[in-house]
Amino acid sequence: MTLGVLGGTFDPIHLGHLAAAEAAQQALSLESIVLIPSRIPPHRAGPVTAGPEDRFAMTALAAAGRPGWSASRIELDREGPSYTYDTLVDLGRELALSERRESKGTQISFITGADAFAEIATWSRYPALLDLANFVVVSRPGITLDSLRERVPSAFGLRPSAQTRVILVEAHTPDISSTDIRRRVRAGQPLTGYVPDRVADYIATHHLYSGK
Repeated sequence: MTLGVLGGTFDPIHLGHLAAAEAAQQALSLESIVLIPSRIPPHRAGPVTAGPEDRFAMTALAAAGRPGWSASRIELDREGPSYTYDTLVDLGRELALSERRESKGTQISFITGADAFAEIATWSRYPALLDLANFVVVSRPGITLDSLRERVPSAFGLRPSAQTRVILVEAHTPDISSTDIRRRVRAGQPLTGYVPDRVADYIATHHLYSGK
């Protein structure tokens, strides 16, 4: 089985996140996609606005109705900062247990945007984490994939014993940020074209980001 993993604060999850996962799924023919909201994002400067249960609920709503897609609590249920290295190790262990029962193997592909991957040298246990999964880097507005080779050349160096690789995916993803969505909610502006309808309904129903 081929599994794509997309993590993030998802405060809230939006169509830019989903477009990146869709681009990776199409490019690599991934059978399944799992969306993983983080508990404590190590690289986020400001506080998380919505609580973990609300962020998980929105993530699950975004995954609903998409064949092979799901949301995972693997980081929300783990104490401390949500490091990708720890998540990939834990996910690998979970998959290994199920695979022994089902006699099948799973190739994990960690999906990330070019903007996040540009800072990967600052991630916990870099470069060891590159050996835990394929890293699928999806282009983002403002950062070209070609420039990544110059910014993080160590990520593209030869790793003779590695069973994984860095894969660049050129795709047109919408220039959306969760910060802008939160501003729109506070301003009473519609979220059409920014988040899935189910997520927009959840935000309105639970009065998220409005300050009420």
